[in-house]
Amino acid sequence: MPGSSPLPSGNGAGRVHQPVVLVTGASSGIGSAVAARLAAEGRWRLLLSGRDEGRLTEIATVTSGTALPADLATEDGCERLAERAIGLHDRVDVLVASAGVGGAGPFADMPPAAIDNLLTVNLSAMLRLVRLLLPGMVARGRGHVVMIGSIAGRLGVRQEAVYAASKGALATFAESLRYELAGTGVRVTMVIPGVVDTPFFDRRGVPYRRSWPRPVPAERVAEAVCQALARGCDDVFVPPWLALPVRLYGAMPGLFRKLATRLG
Repeated sequence: MPGSSPLPSGNGAGRVHQPVVLVTGASSGIGSAVAARLAAEGRWRLLLSGRDEGRLTEIATVTSGTALPADLATEDGCERLAERAIGLHDRVDVLVASAGVGGAGPFADMPPAAIDNLLTVNLSAMLRLVRLLLPGMVARGRGHVVMIGSIAGRLGVRQEAVYAASKGALATFAESLRYELAGTGVRVTMVIPGVVDTPFFDRRGVPYRRSWPRPVPAERVAEAVCQALARGCDDVFVPPWLALPVRLYGAMPGLFRKLATRLG
């Protein structure tokens, strides 16, 4: 049924029927919030991946998940993660791809190595991991791929050209993949947050200084992920009003650019 989840239902009493979800970037930020929110539902087998092994182990313990440390920036990181995830339960029903890195500053000053790392983690690793897990979902006739995007990928943001490019490419990938997967029982969702209150800005080395829009808690993004899994949504904006500037940009890009330039 359009708009509904293609996943089997499950509960804590019958773990054999629980869908298996792999959450990347689960050692902090949005990923850890998603892990906590899914654990609270009690119907998932949680596989949690991240680079911070100590923190990941803590989160896996709290959520009764399985920690699968991985560095998706390495050449074989995605392959090893997919093999371990599938090997545990013979399948992955849901992928929540929230691993990502940021970058800020004038594009002309950005070191080539930083450009390559950002595109590898935010884009190439996502595509590789989806490619490795998708055939099993299609073969079973059900599954869900949820990718965490950014409003920067829909509208562009000054001083964040490469980050915005990586998220914009991810959005186009998701849209294209939906067409390919029509009728297979596998859904694709893009969750598109604005500014989120996580360690993201500290790690990129440039804090968030704007007074508006105000950052939203990571738990709000996690709630959007769960709603998308339950309802089978295509795109989810967090907060929802972010869909308005996207529509304005689509309808009147010239006006949008003038407003964006004026408002900064």
